[in-house]
Amino acid sequence: MRTYVLGLQEVDRTKAKVVGGKGANLGELSRLEGIRVPAGFCVSTEAFKRVMGEAPSLGELLDRLSRLKAEDRDDIRKLSAEIRTIIERTAIPADVQDAITRSLAGLGEQAAYAVRSSATAEDLPGASFAGQQDTYLNVIGKQAILKHISRCWASLFTERAVTYRVQHGFDHRKVHMAVVVQKLVVPQAAGILFTADPVTSNRKVSSIEAGFGLGEALVSGLTNADGYKVRNGQIIEKTVATKKLATWAVEEGGTEERAIEPERQSRPVLTDEQIVRLERLGRRIEGHFGHPQDIEWCLVEDELHIVQSRPITTLYPIPDAGDQGNHVFLSVGHQQMMTDPMKPLGLSLFQLIAAGRMYAAGGRLFVDPTKQLASPASRDALLDLIGRSEPLIKDALLTIIERGDFIEPLPGDPTASRPGQGKQGAALAGFDAQVEDDPAIVAELIERSQAALEELKRDIRTKTGTALFDFILEDIQRSKKSLFDPRSMAVIMAAMNAHWWLNEKMMAWLGEKNAADTLSQSVSNNITSEMGLALLDVADVIRPYPDVVAYLQDVKHDGFLDELVELDGGREARDAIRAYLRKYGMRCVGEIDITRARWSEKPTTLVPLILSNIKSFEPHAGERKFEQGRQEALQHARALLDRLRQLPDGEQKASEAQRMIDRLRSFIGYREYPKYSIINRNFVYKQALLQEAERLVQASVIHDVEDIYYLTFDELREVVRTQQLDDQVVSKRRAEHELNKKLTPPRVITSDGEIVAGAYRRADLPAGAIVGLAVSSGVVEGRARVLLDMADAVLEAGDILVTAFTDPSWTPLFVSIKGLVTEVGGLMTHGAVIAREYGLPAVVGVENATRLIRDGQRIRVHGTDGYVEILT
Repeated sequence: MRTYVLGLQEVDRTKAKVVGGKGANLGELSRLEGIRVPAGFCVSTEAFKRVMGEAPSLGELLDRLSRLKAEDRDDIRKLSAEIRTIIERTAIPADVQDAITRSLAGLGEQAAYAVRSSATAEDLPGASFAGQQDTYLNVIGKQAILKHISRCWASLFTERAVTYRVQHGFDHRKVHMAVVVQKLVVPQAAGILFTADPVTSNRKVSSIEAGFGLGEALVSGLTNADGYKVRNGQIIEKTVATKKLATWAVEEGGTEERAIEPERQSRPVLTDEQIVRLERLGRRIEGHFGHPQDIEWCLVEDELHIVQSRPITTLYPIPDAGDQGNHVFLSVGHQQMMTDPMKPLGLSLFQLIAAGRMYAAGGRLFVDPTKQLASPASRDALLDLIGRSEPLIKDALLTIIERGDFIEPLPGDPTASRPGQGKQGAALAGFDAQVEDDPAIVAELIERSQAALEELKRDIRTKTGTALFDFILEDIQRSKKSLFDPRSMAVIMAAMNAHWWLNEKMMAWLGEKNAADTLSQSVSNNITSEMGLALLDVADVIRPYPDVVAYLQDVKHDGFLDELVELDGGREARDAIRAYLRKYGMRCVGEIDITRARWSEKPTTLVPLILSNIKSFEPHAGERKFEQGRQEALQHARALLDRLRQLPDGEQKASEAQRMIDRLRSFIGYREYPKYSIINRNFVYKQALLQEAERLVQASVIHDVEDIYYLTFDELREVVRTQQLDDQVVSKRRAEHELNKKLTPPRVITSDGEIVAGAYRRADLPAGAIVGLAVSSGVVEGRARVLLDMADAVLEAGDILVTAFTDPSWTPLFVSIKGLVTEVGGLMTHGAVIAREYGLPAVVGVENATRLIRDGQRIRVHGTDGYVEILT
């Protein structure tokens, strides 16, 4: 038997599919002692389905609606209006009316009611449908209530609700509408309570907005609201607004806006005691639901009533350090130039490979430097190191430190050698003494890495089942010893120190900014920059064969290499591409996530880049570009040394500079190699794990090989051991990953959930300039090509690439552009290193660059001074 009406006391969270998110939450709250929820009932989704079934024409209209996209605004408006009209004109069946009437009789048919929409997809952790459907206040009389229930059903198809569902991938047929009917409380004040600060995301700070009368004027933005912030029972911020309007219930039904008397307009809505009591009530509700809440409240004769509570869906998850202490977490993705979410297998494998402990949150990884920040001996060195590459992170950390109330300082280290250099700073400086300026060291490190990779490929072939997982864990430990051994790290730090030394000394001695940028062009042993130039060589092989070029224009599937041999020049083209893939095919966008499709797995990714190179460059462009950069670097070095020799103590200065230039050019290229080695090994692991996945599919343990991407490394090992897996795990993780895509990861977040944003402290910029971090010198003008996905790249020579972030897989695009702007990055991240080597002016860390700069605009990139100007 269908249930059309449920009293609030009959409802809890398990009934969300029957009474919608709002109804389920209110029912849950009405059961809690000490929390006042106005009496009422829910008209269930069964009633909604019954009414929808009474109008057969709706089926065809919903089919048409499901085919529309968000940009089809006119069609959405017309179709949604037609559907609403049909629903509102459809008579409510008699048995549904009877159930509603019985519930009204029990509460008082002539009382005033609030009639609220409650959709089955709203107020869920992953989606907020706030404001998408309708609420009606002060509805009086049975016929008016029935009419407004129909309006609530119809509001499932308002233009804004339909567009929201289209944008977020909700099926119109699978979202149903319940209606909450509650006795109206007529308050002297109402408002909203967020149990986490919606601006900073701090979970320990409650934010309250309050206005006189009903809450509608406040929610709809018709009036200003008082704002209060409370932490642990203490009011830490209070803003009393001038409130000119309020919404009030009128005697005959409905509401109206009235002016507030001048003498009350600047009066606080709530007393301090009421503010603290409201915060305490909010914490209790949050504790019950286990998630920060967005709560609508009313104040009636000094009693607080709750009329709605839903989860706040926009908060970034907090990394879990496993204790109750204060922690500061830094984003790994911002340093790795990959801020997209990773799937569980990718996250867990990267955590195993990392040199130190990493914490996962929102599909991203974070590190915790709290201990180093707490010690005066290590803090300055760490801030100095971070500040050289990531000034926004440094500024955020300084903000936290300067408050003095979050990071508890540890006693100073008496062994610190001097202010500003603790153990870590001394260790970094000591790297210079651990290597000789001998390029043969780099060649030896690379040769040893390649030999270890070949050994891995040979040995892993014999491993299956749980033995494969044990082997991978052992190999990770061996590779970490190699990758993070003192000589490898010494080479990298020696190069970085040489870069910083040259920039600082040339500025001090000669007044020249960022001298190391030009000196870094066309260095040896840079595997990433070589990758971009090597694709130019592939274009050289294909260019003479018009049939192959024409064929590549229409390639749609990844098996195209085998088909090339039928064409004139096809064998040569196939062999050139395969040779490229053998060396670089393990790379891809977001390559630190093992689950991402590699170029070897999806070679069509490279086709547009090859075609662009064929069109834009003459033969042997790779050789010419490298040699041109090398000559520019050598000429710049000679010019600097000549100028230094003219100074007092010039010969000594020139000798020191020459040593640092040699060190830079010998070692800076190796900066890219350890990651290349990691990605190589990961691809070997991935191929072996996918073979295990094939066996799991054959055994009907999983449905698809890519299901393993939604398991951690340890979980996958257990599935292989037991040959069992709950299907719900994969579907749940898949849904979580989709939610993570919608989150914006912070650079810095605390264990309170507070997102602390840094800023560039600069006052020397022209009006309208967009500030960032200077990472590659020069000034260039050109057309902005704003790209969010490398697959969409259609570049012309002379374009300036504007994107959220680049990783090594973007390098082949760098040969075609003349400037770079990214939202993420630092001085030593991959995009910056390659921009310097290719001689491209670049500014990174430009907040919201892809929104502030429009595709096709003409811009000027000041790579020396770190800002961008929009010219047209």
